[in-house]
Amino acid sequence: MHARINTTYLVNLLQSSIDNKAYIAGKLLHAHILRLGLSADTFLVNRLIELYSKCGHIHAARHLFDQMVERNIYSWHSLLSAYCKEGQLDNAHKLFMKMPERNSVSWNTVISAFARNGYERKALECGRVSHGSAVKYGLHKNVYVGNALLSLYVKCGCPRDALIAFRELDEPNEVSFTAMMCGLVETDQVEEAFEMFRLMQRSGIRIDSVSLSSVLRVCAKGGGSNFGWNGDLPHIQGKQVHSLTIKRGFEGDLHVCNSLLDMYAKNGDMGSAEVLFGNLSETSTVSWNVMISGFGQNHDKERAMEYMERMRGLGVEPNEVTYINMLAACVKSGDVENGRLIFDSMACPSLISWNAILSGYSQNEDHLEALKLFREMQFQNQRPDRTSLAIMLSSCSEIGFLECGLQVHATSLKCVSSGDIYIASGLIGMYLKCARVEVAVRIFDGLTQADIVCWNSLITGLSYNSLDKEAFTFFKRMRQTGMLPNEFSFATILSCCSKLSSLSQGRQLHGLIIKSGYANDIVVGSTLIDMYSKCGDVDGARVHFGMMPYKNTITWNEMIHGYAQNGRGDEAIFLYEDMIYSGGKPDVITFIAALTACSHSGLVDLGLNIFNSMQQQYGVKPLVDHYTCMIDCLGRAARFGEIEELIEKMPCKDDSIVWEVLLSSCRLHGNVILARRAAEELIRLNPQNSVPYVLLANMYTSLGRWDDTEEIRAAMLERQFWAVLFIAPAAPVERKLMDKEEARGWNGAATIVSVFLFQRLYEGTLFRNFLRSKPSSLISDVFMCGAKAAIPDAPSPPTDIPFSKIFCISLLQ
Repeated sequence: MHARINTTYLVNLLQSSIDNKAYIAGKLLHAHILRLGLSADTFLVNRLIELYSKCGHIHAARHLFDQMVERNIYSWHSLLSAYCKEGQLDNAHKLFMKMPERNSVSWNTVISAFARNGYERKALECGRVSHGSAVKYGLHKNVYVGNALLSLYVKCGCPRDALIAFRELDEPNEVSFTAMMCGLVETDQVEEAFEMFRLMQRSGIRIDSVSLSSVLRVCAKGGGSNFGWNGDLPHIQGKQVHSLTIKRGFEGDLHVCNSLLDMYAKNGDMGSAEVLFGNLSETSTVSWNVMISGFGQNHDKERAMEYMERMRGLGVEPNEVTYINMLAACVKSGDVENGRLIFDSMACPSLISWNAILSGYSQNEDHLEALKLFREMQFQNQRPDRTSLAIMLSSCSEIGFLECGLQVHATSLKCVSSGDIYIASGLIGMYLKCARVEVAVRIFDGLTQADIVCWNSLITGLSYNSLDKEAFTFFKRMRQTGMLPNEFSFATILSCCSKLSSLSQGRQLHGLIIKSGYANDIVVGSTLIDMYSKCGDVDGARVHFGMMPYKNTITWNEMIHGYAQNGRGDEAIFLYEDMIYSGGKPDVITFIAALTACSHSGLVDLGLNIFNSMQQQYGVKPLVDHYTCMIDCLGRAARFGEIEELIEKMPCKDDSIVWEVLLSSCRLHGNVILARRAAEELIRLNPQNSVPYVLLANMYTSLGRWDDTEEIRAAMLERQFWAVLFIAPAAPVERKLMDKEEARGWNGAATIVSVFLFQRLYEGTLFRNFLRSKPSSLISDVFMCGAKAAIPDAPSPPTDIPFSKIFCISLLQ
């Protein structure tokens, strides 16, 4: 009797120590238990293991466990739970595999821990073993066992396995249906998730608040992503669920109401969300946060700020989620400055807050500030996660900052697993953008299992570096491994076909696209049109265009541009008019394509009409590209008076391409006065640019104005351009190979040019030619070459140009 009283008393004291995490008191109780000779009492020792685990002393708990005379399932489960909570998943897995008996609790504990900590593969491995055991003992049809397996597969992102477990159940309950809906929506199978809810209703399963919240999440997902449904269907279905909510009497359930608010916000219906919010009998911080987030997602920063102020005015204290939502609202509206003020006002910003502001700077292309903030983040001992690292790798890629990219790579090795696919994809993209192809390929080859994102990143990067044949090699290798290409894979590889002008490979890919089920995809279809057009088969492009069931603005643009670049301007304009007639909305690219078609086909008046309609009818403000197309169109027809009027109205007078196009047109038609103005503007914009001198001198030469030509030559010498070669149009052109002194290529600031240095035995002068196109193309052209003796900002010459490509063009007067 005395021992029983002591045991009961000790259990109560141990429970108190566990609840209060009183480690010292627990140690004293442990000593007292040893003195009483109760060290073999399994129940008391189990409580001691729980105490040490709760206080973070896992080693002490394991030591006690190893000394136990007799263990029961609770002993194993207590230590297993401790390992899982502390993130010691290797130890948890080893202990789990040694367990003599495993029940649903132990299975769920270890599986949940693996899934929660990103070890989905191990969780799935354990889950499939347990599934096999359940089938062996006939437990797979039991609703509790089945729901545990179903939840596991959902957590591990395996909806097919989850569906198998679901179908094995004799009588699925509301938990089964809700878990399946969550699993399907997580993998963007929105329509299937909603169909599961319909099946739940037809099966007569009780609809509770949890299932309603889950299906509202399905509708929110459909409205907030590019997957699943098209148009307003998610919004319509969400309203139907709202009606069902009222019918079932859940309109007063705050959790359901918050889900309704989120559904309306994700579908962009902030009017309905405000009405619902205003009628709520009670609100929570979650309700306010959903409203602030909704306005932010719809780029209405002012209303989001208004709700935050109202929230404070009513005495509801904003939490971290409120600040994060407000920060996201500023970022989405492009107001990173106010977003930074909100971020700086946080006493201790969380990792999510850091990622939100980093993402804001990156999205607004302020990549240097993002990198600076990332460094500050590390100084404040905030450990970056895979999202932070991915944002930084993206910023390094965009500005080609290899040195910083290397530092982010080093940080990633410390902070995340070396085999993390998400980070590997970002690293591959960064190195390829920085022209470190060999490093990117090495990282890719080091992956144990590359996903489609990694393959796409590598193929896209190779194409970016003009390694289109290599991109094809990896595309074939991807298919050989059994990885199925997606729409982005096809769009990238079709782009490679376009650059290689490989129509035969393009047609093979078209067949594969049809076989893979992507023939009706708008992105793939638009890229196919581009491929056929650039390979010269504009009729093939037109056939595919006509077969596409859905067309967006990009699709129309590709087809119009295809006609324009193949010299079929009349058909391009006809298609443009067809687009307008069918209700399509032209954008800036549409007008560039249409104006280019008018320019190349001499449709000047029609081009003027299209140009004038841009802002008047369609609200599209003309950009410098549109003015350039229009000046080229008028210039080809020698309508220089209208060009001058257009230039006077043009807001972008400081763009050199406009004046270069005008100067070329003036040279073609011999308009000396306007040519001089264009040349002066070009020289004003960039005094080191030799192009205006070259074009102007060419025009003077072709007109026989040798005094003006000599004046240009003197001006070039004054600006340290060494020499000029002139070719008169009527004179025969002498061409011969000369002794090579040096021939090197270099990459200029905007376009790739070549500098050739050779010995010219003409009045003993050493000439340096500055060529803007291939040497062989210059022979039939009226041309003048000129170059500076040195180009201070040019990089070192990387490669030798073959001697066979060097020509000497003589001056004959």
